[in-house]
Parts: sequence; structure tokens; C-alpha cells
Amino acid sequence: MRRPVALRLQAALGTLALAAATGVVLSMPEAAAAAGGATGYATQNGGTTGGAGGQTVRATTGTAIHQALCGRASSSTPITIEVEGTINHGNTSKVSGDSCNTAADKIELKQISNVTLVGVGNGAVFDQLGIHIREASNIVIQNVTVRNVKKSGSPTSNGGDAIGMESDVRNVWVDHTTLEASGGESEGYDGLFDMKANTQYVTLSYSTLRNSGRGGLIGSSESDVSNGYVTFHHNLYENIDSRAPLLRGGTAHMYNNHYKGLSKSGINSRAGAKAKVDSNYFEDSKDVLGTFYTDAAGSWQVSGNIYDNVTWSQPGEDNNPAGPDPQSNTSVSIPYSYPLDGASCVPDVVSATAGANKGLKVSDGSCTPQNPDPTDPTDPTDPDPTDPPTGTNLSIGAGSDGSSKASGTSYGDVRDGDLGTYWSPAGTTGSVSVKWSSATTVAKINIREAAGSAGTIGSYRVLNHDSGAVLASGSGAGVIGFQAVSLKKITFEITGASGTPRIAEFETYAG
Repeated sequence: MRRPVALRLQAALGTLALAAATGVVLSMPEAAAAAGGATGYATQNGGTTGGAGGQTVRATTGTAIHQALCGRASSSTPITIEVEGTINHGNTSKVSGDSCNTAADKIELKQISNVTLVGVGNGAVFDQLGIHIREASNIVIQNVTVRNVKKSGSPTSNGGDAIGMESDVRNVWVDHTTLEASGGESEGYDGLFDMKANTQYVTLSYSTLRNSGRGGLIGSSESDVSNGYVTFHHNLYENIDSRAPLLRGGTAHMYNNHYKGLSKSGINSRAGAKAKVDSNYFEDSKDVLGTFYTDAAGSWQVSGNIYDNVTWSQPGEDNNPAGPDPQSNTSVSIPYSYPLDGASCVPDVVSATAGANKGLKVSDGSCTPQNPDPTDPTDPTDPDPTDPPTGTNLSIGAGSDGSSKASGTSYGDVRDGDLGTYWSPAGTTGSVSVKWSSATTVAKINIREAAGSAGTIGSYRVLNHDSGAVLASGSGAGVIGFQAVSLKKITFEITGASGTPRIAEFETYAG
């Protein structure tokens, strides 16, 4: 039997310490939220789109994430929150509002819907701080790392779960994440990916789960069997003791995952659960499939899997391993289509795609990792976007709103034609929008900074607020051109600044 997970971590922790001591910096690519769209069971029950079509905001603290949720018009107003930096207890506080229900000791996605959390820039790390999804629906979490969340010791968060879902949760897609601990229950950690109390239509894809006693569960007890319809694909489970996952009741589909170093058990189907297990690669592990630690049996359908140096225990009253020659004992119908890589190439494909900051690479079933489709939001035919705009400023007489505003400033000041008035965000970043009652064609905007603040605006994005599409991105104020688009609302989002920006005018033009 393998050594306990805490002991097996020593070499890995030594490597991390060396990297910190030598000042190694890992470069992480910018991520595009929800690239390619949801997969698996998250596509059912109406689908999972997160905050698509809503406002996009940037957050560098947990408090800012909560502020973004609480600043929405309602608890269901779509929003994409781009997260960069380290989120921890020191920068995460409770925020109150009619559209949110937050807490200080975790990222709380409670009693809300239509939200995307995506890591961008140099990456997003939730350090010792879990993500809690409760009484929520249509949630996307992408390109983030959640590490070392504890249920005992200090600090504690989210019951020790990296990502935990409970109480009537529907339609969650977790994609390209890294979920990791530094030991098992005796070291204070619980599950990496837990679902309970009627959680359904969930997909975990292209993610890495490692260095934990417990990978995750579906159902908190033998009586909690209302969960299910969960897909796990192209994930790496590495250095996990058990629960990869533990499935109590419900249906789960596991395909093209790489399981490596499971020391006690892997897919544990019990209490009437059904697991469809397709073309996975199991390596250097024990009891990777079966019913374990209970006499309440589950079942499985297997095809195309590879068992590489897998050992099996003897059957007993509370143990029913599927091996050493796993055979199907049920049939599971899958309602969605899915490209299936051959099991022999799964380790290479998963190595290139799974986890945060891998560029959101995916597989199309050809055993070759694919990059997301490149996008260029700017208009290459625009001869000179710095040319002074001509024609009518469509912002005059339009409406406006934004993510926040500093005291004494107004959204309306960006469309009044007066350079002496201005809008400022509550901090150094934020967004302001111009909107119309009917669709209006816009191909160019002009951002004019107020006197004394020229050069303050750093990086920005221009968004079609109706669809969520990025029309342009860059740095600095001035004239910005893009492909002509018909919309009702256009947003200028400041994602970086050298101080508090002051926008005197947000002019919009048809050409």
C-alpha cells in the first residue's frame, strides 16, 4: 500500500519551496471565459452559460467578487467576473445587498444564478479559501486554482471543500481548474469537489485534482441520493487516497480521465448509483472501480479503459471491487454527444490540457490537444483608429450606467457634452456604459479623460453588453475603432489604471 498522502507530498512541497526561494515566476496566459461552451451533463436541463451576455468586471480580491455579485440589478442578472491575483481570508469580506448573500470566510455563490468566475491575466488563486455554491444555478467556474482549504486547524473555509455544492444546485460547469490540498482529513482537509443535497447537471472538465485524501463525493450519506447527472472528463486525479469520486445514488459519466496514484480506492459507486466509465486510463492505483466501505451496492458500465499497474482487493461484506477483470453490471444511457479519445492517449492529452493556466486547450477526440479558436476583436480594415471621429455623437441623449461610481460623480456626466464633468469608478477599475432604447449601430468610440487625469487609464476592453462579446481591447484613452455592430448597450471596461480614472465623455459614433 502507498504511503499516506501527507508523506507523499514532501517531495512536491520541496520543489515548491525551491521555486519560491529562487524567485521563479510562472507565466500564465490570458483566458477567454467559457471558451467552447459547456460539455457533458451541464449541457442538459436548459444548458449552462454562466454570465454570458451580461456585464464583465475585473476583481483582484474576494471582497471585489462579492461586490460584483451584490452590485447587480438582481440575483439573476448575468455577470462575468474576471479574477486575477490571490484571493484569501485577508482580502475577502462579507458584502450585503439585495442581489447577493455572501460570507467572510468563503467565496459565496448563494441564492444566485447566471454567474461566471474566470481566471485571467497572471492567474487566479483561491488560497485556503473555498468556493461555495448553494441554492444556485447556471454557474461557470473556469481557469482558477483553489488550494489548501481546511475544515479544521486555521484558517478554515467552506467545510474543507475546495469547491462545494449543496441545496438545490442546478447546472454548474467547472472547467480547466486546479484543485489541490496538502494532505488528508488528519491534516485538516476534506473534499476537492463535493456535491450534496439535490445537486444536479454538473460537469467537471479538463481539471487537475491532486494531493488530497478525498477527491470528492456525490451525496453526503447513503440517504442523500437526490444528486446526480454529473460528467467528469479529461481530468487528472493524482495522489488521491479515495473518492474519485464517491457516488451515492444518481448517475455519473466518467470518460477520458487519467487516474494516477489512487492509494485506497477510486470510483466508488454505491447506494444504487450508476457510473458509465469510458476510455479512462488508470495507473499505479488500487481498487479504481467498485463498491467500497458499504454493503449498499452501486453499479457500473465499462468500456475501453486501460488498467496499468492496478491492484485489487479481495471481495468482502463491505467490499465489491470491479476487478481484476472489470465487467459491466448495468447499462447507462447518455443524452449528449461527446468526442472520445482512445484510452491509450489519455495521459498525454490530459497532461497537455488539464488544469488552470493551460491556455484552455481541449480535445476533439483525435488525441491531439486543440487551442481555443483565436479571436481578434479589433477591425483590421480600420485604416487609423486614432483619426478624430466624424458625424453625430450618439451618446448625447442616450442613457448610461456602470459597475460603480465614486462619490460626487455621475454616469450621466460621460454623455452630457461637458468636459468639466466626469464619472469615476469607486476604485481604480470599473466600467461605464452608454445605452439606447433601440438597437444602434456603433463602429467607433472616443474616451475623453477629464482635465488633470490624462494618461491615468491603463488597460481596457470595449464590450457589446447585449452579447458579452469583446469588440476591442488595448490601453489608454482616445479613439477606439472596431467592426460596426448593432447593439442597445456598449460598455467601456477599465481593467488597469495608474490612479482613479476620470472619464469626461464616452462618445459613440456610427463610423
